[in-house]
Amino acid sequence: MGFKYIKRIYELLDIIETKEAANMQKAVDMLFDCIQRKATIYTFGASHAGILSEELYYRAGGLMLFNPIFGRELMLDSSPITLTSQMERCHGYGNALAQNKADFHPGDVLIAHSVSGRNPVAIEIAAEAKEKGTYVIAVTNLSYSKSVPSRHASGKRLFELADIILDNHGDVGDACVEISGIEQKVSPTSTVIGATMLNSIVAELTQKLVDSGMKKPPIFYSANLDGGDELNQKLYQEYKDVIRYKF
Repeated sequence: MGFKYIKRIYELLDIIETKEAANMQKAVDMLFDCIQRKATIYTFGASHAGILSEELYYRAGGLMLFNPIFGRELMLDSSPITLTSQMERCHGYGNALAQNKADFHPGDVLIAHSVSGRNPVAIEIAAEAKEKGTYVIAVTNLSYSKSVPSRHASGKRLFELADIILDNHGDVGDACVEISGIEQKVSPTSTVIGATMLNSIVAELTQKLVDSGMKKPPIFYSANLDGGDELNQKLYQEYKDVIRYKF
């Protein structure tokens, strides 16, 4: 009979490969230009949306230049866990994170992930970035976001602040598998699809960097392979001006 979730993931992968290809290529080009200018790339997501920031960060085979904006109260080890929901809805917290955990400048790029795009924390960080001349790439679910009102005083949702929108095309509410006998669906798709889009962008971006003449793009070697730590240190020294985290 097959697994319903796997079938749905295949369907969504086919959709994003066709419908999001142009925007993904725009993201590749924007990030390429950012790196060429020696500007900074930031990432952000709250709670489970932050898994994509973790996916891009300090990962073997990943780009060294992704600088995550982490908020302690938004991490999934918070207790009680409901604190994460309270903080992502808290007006002013996103502004504080942007002002204390980032240093946005014109020409920088922020990749912000929020499935609903309605909560203040992501909206405020994106607004702070835009105000400083930083470009915003939003990873979101457009049908979901357009079906709900913003929780921010501005009335805006994340996609309305974005220069490039990467739509994950998931179900409203994110969960996708219907269960006989209950109303609530299970098994969300945003992490799998979002990670696929962003890792696809990393692969195309790296190839573009190499094709442009960059012999040693800043890609992490596995620390579990002999010599990996030393190679990573060499790359860090070369690119440390745009790496904002401690290494």
